[in-house]
Amino acid sequence: MTVAEVAQLATDLVHAVEDAIVGKQETVETSVLTLLCEGHLLIEDVPGVGKTTLAKALARSIGGEFRRVQFTPDLLPSDITGSSIYNQNSGDFEFRPGPLFANVVLVDEVNRATPKTQSALLEAMEEHQVTSDGITRPLPRPFFVMATQNNIEMTGTYPLPEAQMDRFFARVSLGYPGREYEAEVLSRQQIENPVEHVRQVRTVEELLVAQRVVREVFVHDSIREYVVDIVRSTRGSSQLHLGSSPRGSLYLMHASQARAAMAGRDFVKPDDVKDCAPFVLGHRLIVRGEVRARGTNGDDIVGQLLETVAVPVAVG
Repeated sequence: MTVAEVAQLATDLVHAVEDAIVGKQETVETSVLTLLCEGHLLIEDVPGVGKTTLAKALARSIGGEFRRVQFTPDLLPSDITGSSIYNQNSGDFEFRPGPLFANVVLVDEVNRATPKTQSALLEAMEEHQVTSDGITRPLPRPFFVMATQNNIEMTGTYPLPEAQMDRFFARVSLGYPGREYEAEVLSRQQIENPVEHVRQVRTVEELLVAQRVVREVFVHDSIREYVVDIVRSTRGSSQLHLGSSPRGSLYLMHASQARAAMAGRDFVKPDDVKDCAPFVLGHRLIVRGEVRARGTNGDDIVGQLLETVAVPVAVG
């Protein structure tokens, strides 16, 4: 598969998902980019804006298996990883896979589960495996987690620790649709949900090949240094308690490779890095209270820092 074919694959996926998601092209593109990078996506938003629809549409577009898990305070790790059940006929214990054994997993309200259950999810996200009854089992590939959290209702939640936030490749927000788009949603869903008609445009096998091709996109030394300079600038910012980890550097480079591939290029430009930096780095930053009180978030600070970091001469 060539880079041009990866670009066509990404375009096909975006168009297929947009049959169900209206007026959110940038968010859909970021979701597809994250999928191409073998990452996981965090969606921070209010209920009812289409998070489940987005996840279902993505799964359908690649012909992958979809599962949804509602995180609650009484959810146990075995509820998501699976557990062994005694079979009276065979006289043996049989493992029944949990909902994590799917290609696209929507974890709704991830911050409502206890830290123990969140830790089980963390292993799955980082290692692409789960451990149950002392046995480690690999998860299917591709394995893509879309987790949501509602920042409005914080009662009864367990805030995600920095280590788990850092495991998410990117963070996005769907937000409310514009007036004309909301009217179009009503029109589309008057009789039935359009997500049921999202067509499969690619296969899981094609996606796996595309993921490998993305990693082969050329990154010049100056671009790598640019990525490092951006991430290091977050660690010295007076507006932050804590900057981005080296994982942020790695994910920003991979995101830039995917952005280039989606544009049909086999090399990364500085603009690719700039475009990806806010949604890759923003959620990794711990903003000081007085700065947050002024309405400034991590994405805003990344945008400010991009203005101060020297841009390398264009390569390619």
